[in-house]
Amino acid sequence: MVGKRKPEWLKTRLPQGKAYMQVNEIVRTHRLHTICTDGLCPNRSDCWARGTATFMVGGDVCTRSCKFCNVKTGRPAPLDPQEPENIARSVKLLQLRHAVITSVDRDDLPDLGAAHWVRVIQAVKALNPTTTMETLIPDFQGRRELIALVLDARPEVVSHNLETVRRLSKGIRSRATYETSLEVIRQVAASGVTAKSGIMLGLGETRAEVMEAMDDLRSVGCSAMTIGQYLQPSEKNVPVAEYVPPEVFEEYRRVGKEKGFAHVESAPLVRSSYHAEKIKN
Repeated sequence: MVGKRKPEWLKTRLPQGKAYMQVNEIVRTHRLHTICTDGLCPNRSDCWARGTATFMVGGDVCTRSCKFCNVKTGRPAPLDPQEPENIARSVKLLQLRHAVITSVDRDDLPDLGAAHWVRVIQAVKALNPTTTMETLIPDFQGRRELIALVLDARPEVVSHNLETVRRLSKGIRSRATYETSLEVIRQVAASGVTAKSGIMLGLGETRAEVMEAMDDLRSVGCSAMTIGQYLQPSEKNVPVAEYVPPEVFEEYRRVGKEKGFAHVESAPLVRSSYHAEKIKN
């Protein structure tokens, strides 16, 4: 973390507990790659104790360069044909009750990685029939036929993050647009799969703009939402404009429920996959 000094409410304890130690040993021994460990997520101890973990597929190089994200940008390597089976085995080794799968953007591929997504979902389901799944997907450039491929594989939840409010979207997102993201979420909801999205606070948004984003998400059928604090991961990323206090997050949680979201997770350290197991079709 760089830039502004973090307030007390953003300071976390080191992960601990029996469940954390057991999962961490499996991850280390089998060299599993999870967002929980690779991204040093502050919630990993809590999530692992709940039987949830998050994996990233499609490689570790993204074809986009969003100003809030610290994932490497460049020319990705070819897709790993063994990755679907490797992810499925990782889910089984960790004895997960709920798995969250996300990916980099693969604009270099003719199908933008959609068929690979389907193979991952199918492999996880085949080896772990009782494990539920959330897929946190890219926008697939808004191509409805590619989004439909993922939806047809029937993960329990499909999430696509709005990331920020309308006014700030163009300035911090690479290629993705606010309206395209809303259309992705609309297609997910219309399919009957639970639609989820998330935004970050602390980028310079106003309260009115946060309310507008909530209304926009509800208007396209989004039923679950996460709201967390943006933390600047490196000097090259956009700086934090504000550290939003916990009571404001709590207000947004209450308002979100009043607006009709079935589930809202809103707190400074909330991330897209936080308490993901609570949101199921």
